[in-house]
Order: sequence, then C-alpha cells, then structure tokens
Amino acid sequence: MLHIGILGAGRIAVTMAQTIRGMRENDEDVCLYAVAAREEERARTFARAHGVEKAYGSYEAMLSDPAVDLVYVATPHSHHYQHAMLCLSHGKHVLCEKAFTVNAQQAQELTRCARERGLLITEAIWTRYQPMRQTLADLLASGAIGQPEHLTANLCYAITDKERIVRPELAGGALLDVGVYALNFAEMVFGRAQGVQAVCVKSDQGVDISDSITLTWPDGKMAVLTAGTRTISDRFGVIYGTDGFVMVENINNPQAIRVYDRAYQLVSEVLCPPQITGYEYEVREAAACIREGKTQCPSMPHEETVHMMALMDHIRAQMGLRYPCE
Repeated sequence: MLHIGILGAGRIAVTMAQTIRGMRENDEDVCLYAVAAREEERARTFARAHGVEKAYGSYEAMLSDPAVDLVYVATPHSHHYQHAMLCLSHGKHVLCEKAFTVNAQQAQELTRCARERGLLITEAIWTRYQPMRQTLADLLASGAIGQPEHLTANLCYAITDKERIVRPELAGGALLDVGVYALNFAEMVFGRAQGVQAVCVKSDQGVDISDSITLTWPDGKMAVLTAGTRTISDRFGVIYGTDGFVMVENINNPQAIRVYDRAYQLVSEVLCPPQITGYEYEVREAAACIREGKTQCPSMPHEETVHMMALMDHIRAQMGLRYPCE
C-alpha cells in the first residue's frame, strides 16, 4: 500500500483527496494517509472532511512520519521549490502540482536532487497523463485531417478573486496557472517549439492577466495561444490540417475530440472515458514508477518539465515579468 500525504490544504488538495479516496474505493493500492497545513486545526478539519488518518500542523511534522511514501505538493507556485526540496530532504517521493517551479533553474535543482537520492519527483500536469492525450496523438497520426499545420488553444477563467492569481509574491498571473496548459497542449501536438513571441496585459500589481503567445516550428507549423484570468473562454484547442480539423473540448481536461472534414462536417467523435476527477492518472503512474524504482514518470519526464519552465522563463522575459521570490 502506497501511503500518500498532502502538503497544503487548499482547494486543489480537496480534489486530490477526492481522487485518492475514489481510487481506494476501486481497490487500487494507494491510500490518503496524511495531510499537513500551516495550522493544525485546518489540517484536522481537512482530515475529518476527507477521511485522512493523520493531520499535522506543520509540513516538517508530516515529513518526519516514516509511514508517508509519496507527498503531493499543493501549495502556491512560489513555494513549490522550497516544499518539494523539503520533501526530498526527508526521503519522500514527490508529486508536485504545476507549474513545477517558478523557473528552470529551480526545476533543474529539484530533478537533480531527486535523481541523486533515488527518489521520484514528477510534475502533476494532469493532461500529460490522461488517456485522451494518446487518443489525440493516434488520431492525428492516422491522417484523419491530413497533415496538421496550425493550432489554436485558449484557457481563460475569471479568477482574479484568488490570492494565488493576483499576488506577485505568490508567482501569480495567467502564465504559470493557465498558460502552462496551453503551452503543454501545443507541444504535445507539435513537439518542442523553436520560436516564441509573447505579449501580455498586466494588472496594477504587475502580474499578467491576459497572455497572447505564438509558437513556431522550423517546418512551418504555428500555434496561437491565449491565456487569461479575467474572463471566461470556451477552452477549446483546434488543430488545423490539410484535409480537415480537430476540435478538443477543454484543453484543461479534454472531454471530447471531434473530427471535421473539408466540408466542415462532423465525421467522428471520441468522448473522455469515465474518470474520478482526472487526477487519478498522474497518481497511478507515479505509484507504478515508485514501485519500479524510477525517479521520473514517462508521461512527464524531467527533461520536459525543465524545458517547459525554460520556455516560460523566455516568455516572461519578453513580457517583462519577474517574481519577487526569484
């Protein structure tokens, strides 16, 4: 049985708790063993609500518990490096919420430390682990829309009421929170981009609230991406080919993939298979890799995580964005 601890007790931690509970109900070999928050009562409240055995009022206390095998880091972006490194120093495997860190240097240090200690660390960017990723890849490889040449993707939520979004010291803004999904979507389809141009609109506090990013490839492919924190968008990803196009409903958790021909007629549709929350795939793969003695997950290897952070570093340089925690 793999005993999982959650570091942080916010909204995303609730989703992970629901996920692990659902996996356990399906007789999977994982259990939600512990939760840690900065205040013990908050941890106890979380534990009571989600059936967690142990509640700790400090992160160090939970990490000192020898029964904890894997820790899910669910704190703001600004603290991922610090908290993931703390987990590794206590000999714990780590599933760290996206964005993995605030920059590529932090990502390199974490992944190097994990490899040196023989511990798994992986980024919890759920779309990389979900089966719809392979479904889309297989469909494009089949030639269903001819040669894919161009794509657009957008992900915008009205979330400027969230502290983690608006505060620079928490590495807030659109890019690390939602833009990372659009970037991952584009590179899962076309591979690593060679060119990038980016602009943003900033808030009064200096974080990006609306991003426009264009990626290019040497063979002429192009992706135009939009991310934002002030409006609601349709969340579609559309891949345009020489013989048709594919529409992906919700790039943040694909629910359907629809194929259209040259005459703009719907020719096929694939729906998302039943899921607990969609987080179960990253937990399942992390657990399997831990049992196999691996230090990284094949769906999101360290090299890809570091590359994505470096790409966002480059984008932020163009936007004139720097976080106080750097």
